[in-house]
Amino acid sequence: MISQLVKEYESYIVSLRRHFHMYPELSWSEFETSKRIKAELDEMGIPYRSLAGTGILATIEGKQPGKTVALRADIDALNVKEENQLEYNSKNEGFMHACGHDGHTAMLLGAAKVLNALKGEFSGTVKLFFQPAEEQAAGARKMIEEGALEEIDGIMGIHLWSGLPTGKISCEAGPRMASGDYVIVDIEGKGGHGSLPHQTVDTVLVTAAFLLNIQSIISREISPLDPAVITFGEVKTGTRFNVIPEKAHLEGTFRCFDPKIRAQLPKIIERYANYIAESYRASGKCTFHEGMPPTINDSGCSEIAKQSVLDFLGEEGLALFEKTTGSEDMAYYLEKVPGIIAFVGTQNPGKGSDFPHHHPKFNIDEDSLIIGTELYVRFALNFIK
Repeated sequence: MISQLVKEYESYIVSLRRHFHMYPELSWSEFETSKRIKAELDEMGIPYRSLAGTGILATIEGKQPGKTVALRADIDALNVKEENQLEYNSKNEGFMHACGHDGHTAMLLGAAKVLNALKGEFSGTVKLFFQPAEEQAAGARKMIEEGALEEIDGIMGIHLWSGLPTGKISCEAGPRMASGDYVIVDIEGKGGHGSLPHQTVDTVLVTAAFLLNIQSIISREISPLDPAVITFGEVKTGTRFNVIPEKAHLEGTFRCFDPKIRAQLPKIIERYANYIAESYRASGKCTFHEGMPPTINDSGCSEIAKQSVLDFLGEEGLALFEKTTGSEDMAYYLEKVPGIIAFVGTQNPGKGSDFPHHHPKFNIDEDSLIIGTELYVRFALNFIK
């Protein structure tokens, strides 16, 4: 029954995904995307309210009260210039759905159609979260601040995943995606002529020493059984080949899966910055910005998701997939209520859907859309039954 209903809506889901792909919008600017989602919900007769600016919370009530489960999709795109050659290429120059959020949005609208058709057959409530600004790690927090999780017993999010073949789903319990925090390091020395380094405090040398030594945190201060990453992707210092610069500016990210290690890392990074700078007679200052916590799947919800996969794909549909050091603001929901993020495979080299996320040629195998839609539906029904 469920599989048949999902299949009936396949063309609807695919056409919506292509529409959203053609008109990508950046975080907090998903105005037309939000308008189209509301139009679809209006057509279905599903009530909703606006949250977090461009976000939407829709409600499908069953035949009588019961548990309440939430299904979440993110709706924002990236400032990536598309390099695909598709009939539905992005029409918003310089913007692209390079992470699969167009598919997430279409799948959740497809799930809305199915669940709305079945609402006379189940007890409980299904909430639909169309969430903005995942790419800025801010949308989920804003949704929560405005009451999205009130009276929610559990939640599922789906991420279409190019690292898994189409037809495979990963829904293991435990840490699945890393925390993602942000650090700025400013180093101040004494500038001067490149021919007279003894008269200066060379911030280029301090920066080099800091970048080389900071990785010993990973190799010597954190257990090899606890993965962690420290990366400085932006380094600015100097203006000319023969001028020793007075200042250096570095920006980076640190990621891990254990909340205890996450809490320790800022103190350790600051210790390295201060000690190394002082050893070269310079000074260092660290500024930290909290990003996303680790995404940790609840064991009970993981079992419900696994059973949901077995219900329509069988054992062949389940995949064991290693956790990833990428981050997801789904983590904020999972800190508050039991839930899960499931990775739904969309990799198909024959269709060119094997490029990594955020790549200008990223694309999805559209066969994965009905798989994700059915997972949304079955998880919701299995959770509230």
